[in-house]
Amino acid sequence: MEKEKSKTIMDKIWDMFASVKFAVVNFALIALTSIVGTVVEQQVEPEKNIKLLMKMFGIEYDAAQSLLGVLDKMRFTDMYHSWWFLAILLLFAANLIICSIDRLPRVLKLVREKARPLSIEHLEKMSVKKVFSQKDKASHMKELAVSSLNRLGFKPFESSGGQGTQLYAEKGNFTRLGVYITHLSILLILAGAVIGIFFGYNAVLNLPEGEVSSFAYKDRDTQIPLGFDLRCDNFEVEYYPGTDMPKAYKSWLTVIKNGKEVMKKSIVVNDPLTYEGITFYQSSYGAVPNGMGNGILLLNVVSDNGKSQQIKTKIGESFAIPGTSVTGHIVDFSPALSFDQTGKAFTYAGQMTNPAVYIEFFESGKMKYSGWLLKRYPQTWSLPDGNRVEFLDYWGVEYTGMQVRKDPGVFIVYLGCILMAIGLYMTFFMSHKRIWVNISEEKGSVKVLIGASANRNRAAFEQKIEKLAGMLNAGQKGEK
Repeated sequence: MEKEKSKTIMDKIWDMFASVKFAVVNFALIALTSIVGTVVEQQVEPEKNIKLLMKMFGIEYDAAQSLLGVLDKMRFTDMYHSWWFLAILLLFAANLIICSIDRLPRVLKLVREKARPLSIEHLEKMSVKKVFSQKDKASHMKELAVSSLNRLGFKPFESSGGQGTQLYAEKGNFTRLGVYITHLSILLILAGAVIGIFFGYNAVLNLPEGEVSSFAYKDRDTQIPLGFDLRCDNFEVEYYPGTDMPKAYKSWLTVIKNGKEVMKKSIVVNDPLTYEGITFYQSSYGAVPNGMGNGILLLNVVSDNGKSQQIKTKIGESFAIPGTSVTGHIVDFSPALSFDQTGKAFTYAGQMTNPAVYIEFFESGKMKYSGWLLKRYPQTWSLPDGNRVEFLDYWGVEYTGMQVRKDPGVFIVYLGCILMAIGLYMTFFMSHKRIWVNISEEKGSVKVLIGASANRNRAAFEQKIEKLAGMLNAGQKGEK
């Protein structure tokens, strides 16, 4: 009680930050607020969260709007940039640092303290011990003990005295620092996360085919300069056969810096493009508003005698089949063509799910035939007279949707994760082990007393002691 009264305010603050209870409270606060921040979508249009709250609590629109207003004032809609969340992280970091500093001197003392000879009385009181006698010479038993300890991974030291010869060894003293490596890894991960939050960003970019952008967009009104230009050269969706379900979608991108093309890459989901610390993830796609009639048709025209030519044309334009007098006139286009029960064509979606082009073919000024050519169905490309028009692409009418992320703290987080793996392995799978083997002569035999200690995984270490005792008791050199 007197000691508590004599403590200064700084001592009490230090004790509070060094307390495990304070760490538990901080961790609980981080976990609870993170749950709310995960449920409530961050930095999105209010309507999304209003619908979420209505569904979650079964309340009306006005009540959900009012509740969202409260959450917004408390910064739960942009929680990871709020001052109070940063304050909790800093308190947790301070708690972890002070806890480590407070306990580190005692642990360092144990790490630096070398194993030394112990008395017989001390060895007999150890929780891990083995005692046996054997008819042998002390010198031979010592030689056998040295060899056995080496095979078990210990390099023994020797001490002689009135109580006989004692061999003692230790290994793994550095493993006591595993918990501090884990603490350091947590601090690095927190530091990397904070750097990413305040110096990085998450944004989006919907980039039409053929267009170039030097900005990403955090929201409708906030542009984020990229520091270079990004061009979408092409975009393509692959569908499961016979369905309108997308199987994969790919974007061909070009990075332009100071007017020069410096990088080209095709991206798909989980295979992004990264340049100057900014990563572009494939996330969505769609049709360019009011752009369906302004695209470029890419056709491969093949005559019946094998002559081919790849052409670019537009709706309303005409083209010739090489080596023939047949011409085609582009009449119409549908992004998603289907036919009703009467055989009448209609468009069932605004996306490019089943693109088709309607072409009229003429020879010597007279129309010979006409019909729809579907991009996904090559059997529609063959014409009645043996010619062939392959529908390769309708370019310039779709955009690729990308998530744009810059996180300058990500490498610090990766380093923290590596250190955490090392620290946890040292903490849970390694231990500081010490062994003493005392050899003394009595009445024509040799008495062997083995004592041992381990700061963790004692059960596994006891098996090694049993093995060592068996090796010595049998008078043979055992295998590790």
